Amino acid sequence: MQQYPESTLYVVATPIGNLADISLRALHVLQLANCIACEDTRHTQGLLRQYGIEKPLLAVHEHNESEAAVGVIERLQRGERVAYVSDAGTPAVSDPGARLVAAVRSAGLGIMPLPGASSVTTALSAAGISGDSGFIFAGFLPSKAGERDQAVATLQAETRAVVILEAPHRIEALALAMRPLADRLLTIGRELTKQFEEIATVTAAGFPAWLAASTQRTRGEFVLVLHPAPLALPKDDGSRVLQLLLEQLPLKTAVKLAADITGAPRNDLYEAALKLKNDEPQR
Repeated sequence: MQQYPESTLYVVATPIGNLADISLRALHVLQLANCIACEDTRHTQGLLRQYGIEKPLLAVHEHNESEAAVGVIERLQRGERVAYVSDAGTPAVSDPGARLVAAVRSAGLGIMPLPGASSVTTALSAAGISGDSGFIFAGFLPSKAGERDQAVATLQAETRAVVILEAPHRIEALALAMRPLADRLLTIGRELTKQFEEIATVTAAGFPAWLAASTQRTRGEFVLVLHPAPLALPKDDGSRVLQLLLEQLPLKTAVKLAADITGAPRNDLYEAALKLKNDEPQR
């Protein structure tokens, strides 16, 4: 059974919407902690009240994180347990917490992460993307139009899945900026785990129309998963190798060997193989 030592910062994931998503371990640590550092004391106080927990709160947010880390370190050096929570989800990913963790680590003190809710992994799990191709986390794209367009342009060459976060007041501008990605698939997660949760997969070009179909769709927090770019195999390289192997071997074996020979992602080769099989004339 894991121990919960003193002089340790506990990085605690909290629900991104549904209060039932809190873990038993998170509740135990929040009860055990001497104080709770948090992104917004008013928000966290309301959250803790739902679980019947009362603890001293210490504000540690993006505007004071470096300075507030000094106070946290002093508490840890006195032998306290300090839990850190952001407003929702896993701290130090897109929310504050990274500078606090770095400062505590530099001071030679303990850090223990408690996994739990995360909008990033929640959206990925609903996108139906194979893990073979990997993914990158882009977070919030720039708010200025020119910088945002440039950021989207770089995504055209990105072959991996990309996770993007966006606020409701900027989602329409982002949707318009993503139109050049054309037929690239996009899974939209709106208000994940909440009462009006909505998940849909559309093309990037069709994203503005999807938003415009209902006034409700511009409300709430968004997590977008841009699907990996489809593999384009040169005729004299990957696709030719794959085609030759398919003539002699079962599909899965041919895909494995083609991936070993060409270095192309196995998942993309598998899709290419299915297309080749479907295009074969019926006998």
